[in-house]
Amino acid sequence: MSLETITLGCRLNFAESETIARTAPPGEDWIVVNSCAVTNEAVRQTRQAIRHAHRKAPSKKILVTGCAAELDARSFEAMPEVSRVVGNSGKLNALAANDVMAPAGFLGHVRSFVAVQTGCDHRCTFCSIWRARGPSRSLPFEAIRDAVVRELDRGAKEIVLTGVDITDYEGGLGSLCQRLLVAEPRLGRLRLSSLDSIEIDAALFELIAGEGRLMPHFHLSLQAGDDLVLKRMKRRHSRADAVRAVERIKRARPDATIGADLIAGFPTESEEMALNSLRLLDDCDIVAAHVFPFSPRPDTPAARMPQLPRELVKSRAARLREKASERRDRWLRSLVGTTQRALIENNGKGHSDSFAPIVLPDGARGETAEVRIVAFADRQLTAVRA
Repeated sequence: MSLETITLGCRLNFAESETIARTAPPGEDWIVVNSCAVTNEAVRQTRQAIRHAHRKAPSKKILVTGCAAELDARSFEAMPEVSRVVGNSGKLNALAANDVMAPAGFLGHVRSFVAVQTGCDHRCTFCSIWRARGPSRSLPFEAIRDAVVRELDRGAKEIVLTGVDITDYEGGLGSLCQRLLVAEPRLGRLRLSSLDSIEIDAALFELIAGEGRLMPHFHLSLQAGDDLVLKRMKRRHSRADAVRAVERIKRARPDATIGADLIAGFPTESEEMALNSLRLLDDCDIVAAHVFPFSPRPDTPAARMPQLPRELVKSRAARLREKASERRDRWLRSLVGTTQRALIENNGKGHSDSFAPIVLPDGARGETAEVRIVAFADRQLTAVRA
C-alpha cells in the first residue's frame, strides 16, 4: 500500500496518523486526511487539504477521519474527492487488519508523540471536541509503556505525552509519568502536551521540582484572563487560579517556561475583559501563546450567545498575538550568552529543554548537546558548542 497522511490540528491527531500509517496492510493507494474541528477555520483547511490532495494525486483514494469527520460526516461524504469517511472511534482501524492501541506518532523522528488518553468529560461552552472524541478514556499503563519502548527502539530521543485532556488521566498524570520514568531508564527526555492548570496533581508538581528528565516547558489551557469570561466559557479555574499555578511551577522549577492557549473575542467580551486576557501574558509570564480568534462552533452554547463583530474579534486576536510575539522575542533575546541543553532534530535545528528554537550548524540529528547561544535573528537562536 502506498499511504500518505495529511494531519491537521492537535498532537494527538499526529500520533494517530502515524499509527494508521504504521499498521495499514498492503493494498490500494490511499491518502488519509486526519481532520480537525476545533475552529471553523480548521474545518475549512480540512476541505482545502482534501481538494489539494486530490489535485496532486487524482488516482489515489481519499479517506477522511478525525473530529471534523466525526461531527459532520455527511458533508465530507458529499465531497466528490472523498472515497471513505470514518469517525474517531474507528480511525485507528480504518485501514488496519487488527485492533490498534496506544497510538504513537512521528515514526522515525527524534521527537515522538505517544497518546495516553482521549476524550473529554468537560463541557466548555465554546468547544465541540467532547462530542467528536467522546468521554475521557485513559489507555492502560502497559500499552503506554510499550508504545514508549517502541518509539525509543525506533530512535526517538524525546517522548511527548499527548491526548485531549491528559491531566484527566485516570490515576493521575504525575503518577503515570513517575511510572514511565522508572520503567524505562532510556527515557531521557519526557515532555508534556497541553495541561489543564486546575488539574495538575501533587505528583506532577513533585516531578516538576525534582526530575531533570521532565522537560521544563509547560503549555497551559488557560483560554482567557477574565473571570466572567472564564465563567461563561464554563472553565473550572479563575484568573487567580491560573496565576497561582504558574507561580507554583516557577517556584518548583525556576527555569520553567510557560505556553498557553488563549481565545480572543469570546461572546459578550468587553474591552476591559479583553485587556484582562492581554495582561495575563505578563501575569503568567507566557512566552509561547497560541491565540485563537473566537469561532462559533455549531450546536455549542457559546454559538448562541451574543456575538461580537467579526472585525473586532480579529483585531483583539491580532493585539494579543502582537504582545505575545513581543514577549517571546524578548525572552529569546535574553537567552543570548547563556548555555542551554538542546536536542537537535533535523538539519542542525532543534529546541532547548525550555523549547526555545535553536540552530546548531554542526549539530547531528538526534544529538543532545550543551550549547552557548550567540545570536538571535528570524525568531530563532544560533548556537555553538559550549
